[in-house]
Amino acid sequence: MQPRRIISCAIAGWLLSVSVGQTAEWGLKEGAPAIKTASALAFGPDGILFVGDAKSAAIFAIGTGDTKGDAGAANINITGLNLKIAETLGTTAENIAINDLAVNPMTGRVFVAVAKGKGADATAAIIQIDSGKLTEVSLKKIPFLQAVLPDAPEDKEVTRGGRTQNPRNESITDLAYAEGKVFVSGTAAAAAPSSVHQIPFPFSDGVGGASVEIYHAAHARSEDNATIRTFIPLNINGEPSLLAGFTCTPLVRFPIDSLKPGTKTKGTTVAELGNRNKPLDMIAYQKDGKTFLLMSNSARGVMKISTENIAENKGLTTPVGGGGTAGQPFETVKELTEVTQLDKLNDTHAVILVTAGNSQDLRTISLP
Repeated sequence: MQPRRIISCAIAGWLLSVSVGQTAEWGLKEGAPAIKTASALAFGPDGILFVGDAKSAAIFAIGTGDTKGDAGAANINITGLNLKIAETLGTTAENIAINDLAVNPMTGRVFVAVAKGKGADATAAIIQIDSGKLTEVSLKKIPFLQAVLPDAPEDKEVTRGGRTQNPRNESITDLAYAEGKVFVSGTAAAAAPSSVHQIPFPFSDGVGGASVEIYHAAHARSEDNATIRTFIPLNINGEPSLLAGFTCTPLVRFPIDSLKPGTKTKGTTVAELGNRNKPLDMIAYQKDGKTFLLMSNSARGVMKISTENIAENKGLTTPVGGGGTAGQPFETVKELTEVTQLDKLNDTHAVILVTAGNSQDLRTISLP
């Protein structure tokens, strides 16, 4: 088993990496993981797929056995992916929802988290895509481990500020694996509910989260209840960090060392990217000797965000009004529209999920 390592980039940022080893050495045991909702996906070492289950407030590590392939040669384009997934699961497109997708960096194959059914009757499914072939990953007999978040909200509806919702549904909003840990964003049962967990892998039980606070320049106030929607691990000038996107749309940096269980930390707001918008997914990549972020959004298209001089960015501390933007420079990639999910496919390409009418299409694109 090779040691966990960090791959350097050409500028101030270093992308955090995963390691290579033998799946059996991670202590996975064969069984049937009781996944209620496949909310978020991320890959770890040796083809291990991490599945965030918000309903169970649990992270599952699944040994997919997907370890042979060439991600550099991968090119996947499927029109009507939702229709093909529904056919694979023996149902209709109206009866499924695609929650997330993740690319296995070892092979270039795409895995998709799906909800089959509606409401309380919905069940979880994982679909593997190999070129144009779709296969349901069996969850009845597979190597797995499980970690439960000890501080998740109760699974019940509550009314706050005139709005009724079940906070358990946002106990897990995104996850990533880096440097031997699974990082999990979401809502916790705490006075400051926005949280980040970092769980060592193989899993340790009872790992509590750190509460996070931000200065939201578009709202002209500090907030500790805004939940991270999407994030990436990034090493900035030698300091392992998380860059996190929030609704309406601040981009905030958190040094990983500051995210200690049971504590509260305030991040550095390195950009405001526009109001009335929710970030949906985000990746980091290198091009022409520089590191960029690519973020898909609910209302503001796909943004290519520069990380240049991000280490020197002291953060926004004054209001940004009128739906304006500030901080790290970015451009909107005009040719990319209606993108809901994305992931890095290899060093030069990404896969994106695009909604076109009633069709959800999977496309391979060159990194802009």
